[in-house]
Amino acid sequence: MNTDTLFSKPISKQFEFDADVAAVFDDMLVRSVPFYKESQALTRRFAANALSEGGIVYDLGCSTASMLLEIERSLPKNGTVRLVGIDNSAAMIEHARKKTEAFGSRIELVEGDILTYPYEKARVVISNYTLQFIRPMQREGLLRTIADALEEGGVFLFSEKVVSDDPRLNKELIDCYYDFKKTQGYSEYEIMQKREALENVLIPYTMNENVSMAKNSGFKTCDVLFRWANFATFIAIR
Repeated sequence: MNTDTLFSKPISKQFEFDADVAAVFDDMLVRSVPFYKESQALTRRFAANALSEGGIVYDLGCSTASMLLEIERSLPKNGTVRLVGIDNSAAMIEHARKKTEAFGSRIELVEGDILTYPYEKARVVISNYTLQFIRPMQREGLLRTIADALEEGGVFLFSEKVVSDDPRLNKELIDCYYDFKKTQGYSEYEIMQKREALENVLIPYTMNENVSMAKNSGFKTCDVLFRWANFATFIAIR
């Protein structure tokens, strides 16, 4: 796993999931997302529960396919679950293919647009820190598409960076997060550089906005499985 040092030098463009990011993405996730492994373990558990009788699981913005590989390892090897990862980054899909081939995985990988993909009926849809990169005007439409694609009782598991309605609390949450990143070896300069690169690219919602959006899009319920400061993992049930 390559070490993330992308923002140790001056940035020249906004953040994008290009070859440079793909090469260090696994390290970036673990060091940039608090309790990443724990939240992913919860996602894996609830996904496996919903897939007990088989079905399709889609990972939207699958990046290097780590989540799908974890789910695949937790399931019986009877072939009743179809695992599909979709990402619009060719570099991410290339890294995902190398990983899945190395593990002899049967995961299907698609370079495509999650907004227009022709989904089949699924039991599980996963979106890890992906919705926040979708333009707000398109976000609720995507959730309606996801809800329509899920079978009755199917689940949508998604993790997002969140903000607070209270400006003072929001600043404290951000400070808390930056302190976490420093403990992971990132310098103040790297933190500042990444923040600037993500400006107007990553647009987070509040906890309530995420829950309301899910319920307005056709989900019977939406609840929080995990939260640490300004990071949260949700489950929405069709």
